[in-house]
Amino acid sequence: MNGLTLMACSIIALFLGYRWYAKWLEHTWGIDPKAKTPAELHHDGDYAPASKWTVFAHQFTSITGAGPVTGPIIAAMFGWLPATLWMIIGAIFFGAVQDFVSLYASVKNGGKSMGMMIEQYVGRTGRQLFLLFCWLFTLLVISAFCDIVANTFNGFTADGAQIMPNAAAASISMIYMVGAVAFGLYLKYRKPNGVEQLIVGIILMVVMLWAGISAPIYADAVTWRYVVFAYLFAAAVVPMWLLKQPRDYLSMFLLIGMILGGVIGVFVKNPTLNMPAFVGFEVKGMDLFPMLFVTIACGAVSGFHSLVSSGTSSKMVSNESHMRLVGYGSMCVESVLGILALIIVCAAASNGALPSGTPFQLFSNSIASFLTDIFGLPTNVSACIITMCVSALALTSVDAVARIGRMSLQELFTPPEGVEKTAVQKLFTNTVFATTLTLVLSYLLCLAGYMSIWPLFGSANQLLSALVLTGMAVFLKATGRKGWMLYVPMTIMFCVTMTALGMSIWRIFSHMADGTFVFMIDGLQLIIALALVALALLVAYHCVGKLTEKEAR
Repeated sequence: MNGLTLMACSIIALFLGYRWYAKWLEHTWGIDPKAKTPAELHHDGDYAPASKWTVFAHQFTSITGAGPVTGPIIAAMFGWLPATLWMIIGAIFFGAVQDFVSLYASVKNGGKSMGMMIEQYVGRTGRQLFLLFCWLFTLLVISAFCDIVANTFNGFTADGAQIMPNAAAASISMIYMVGAVAFGLYLKYRKPNGVEQLIVGIILMVVMLWAGISAPIYADAVTWRYVVFAYLFAAAVVPMWLLKQPRDYLSMFLLIGMILGGVIGVFVKNPTLNMPAFVGFEVKGMDLFPMLFVTIACGAVSGFHSLVSSGTSSKMVSNESHMRLVGYGSMCVESVLGILALIIVCAAASNGALPSGTPFQLFSNSIASFLTDIFGLPTNVSACIITMCVSALALTSVDAVARIGRMSLQELFTPPEGVEKTAVQKLFTNTVFATTLTLVLSYLLCLAGYMSIWPLFGSANQLLSALVLTGMAVFLKATGRKGWMLYVPMTIMFCVTMTALGMSIWRIFSHMADGTFVFMIDGLQLIIALALVALALLVAYHCVGKLTEKEAR
């Protein structure tokens, strides 16, 4: 199999899914292009109406984190065929559906987050359990992705030599943060039309890339970890329009450009896949079920996406007709990135063996070589740009998660309407305190390193998807809409991820037996894993009970 054929078939399949299946879902559930959206009815720090492509940029850059690169590359050890099939089938019938229905339900319910919607359709107990699950999950996402970003920005090798592409990427990212604020002020007070906004955005992006490459910032991973967490604090508390929204818009050019560059590179160079279509059901002591599904994670389906759809994107949609592009379309594009990563690593394999190096290194080096060979960019410039794009994959997700984690904790301690807050509730609903607590605990988990956290993150991520699909099935049933298309995805994801979480817990217990148990690394992960399993069972019990009750009437 060659890369061109695999890429072309995948893009066609995903396009047909968006064109036909997503359109059918939109028609089945119903939209009203003339209805006032929550973004237009509310104007505060979290609600900010925006154009179709601005919301798409936010959704796409927020959900397209490290997962669609890291996951498929790791999963390639099972062969390219099972990974490709799962990304295509998973994206069309699982992931994109979940993202779309989460956005749809939130817009139809005043921009409420997933937890608040579960309270409305399942009950307050279900809401509290779900919000606690979500908050714990955000700790895993922040810790894993921040560690990836810090290591990507690390400007030194183990022997102290400087790494210019990493330092330049770090410099570009810092400039991007400042530039995003300036761009946000420009959008708010200038109110440009779409063409002017596009032109100014592209010019600003080019200037920031040039400035960052010209003045690299050299610092180690520990220093960058502190800087990233400081940025997350700001991103979690300032108004959306000032930092997050403009930064996502500017980052979109980088990410879409990277994907286009990679796809063009595959079409032009047509690499041969040097991996078998199928290696086996067990590879390196890991079983294809459930590890393939939880490893690929965001490349096919991700519970985290639902938190973005209902937590931030639903508060930006200015017309219901935009929801299919934002919710379903962005997931399809992310799946293209996952398949691109899979093709690249399989092309770099030798005699059926994957090359050495981290997933990000393999991906970055291959895409950078495409830019150099096809477009004639200097090697160092290509390396800097792609390193920046790769870091942006994680950074544009983790700043959204920091905000969602803060909001989840605040909602968890928000009393029922009409009930006065206690002193404890006032403390935990305080924006600064909720953000600080979320980030401090995430930092402690971050010390374990993303490879230690990734299996637990992947399992929890997919389990969250199962819970969201179940909750959304209740919403569709309660509002008289067809929801049967969610039943199979929610059941499969629940079985897959409960199995994977059980394996993660067993792995941690095995560290106790062999004497390698470290509480700050294994202990905190064990507590979170057990809590996630317990919470998931309770949430599923309440949701399925409500769903069965509705069906019995």
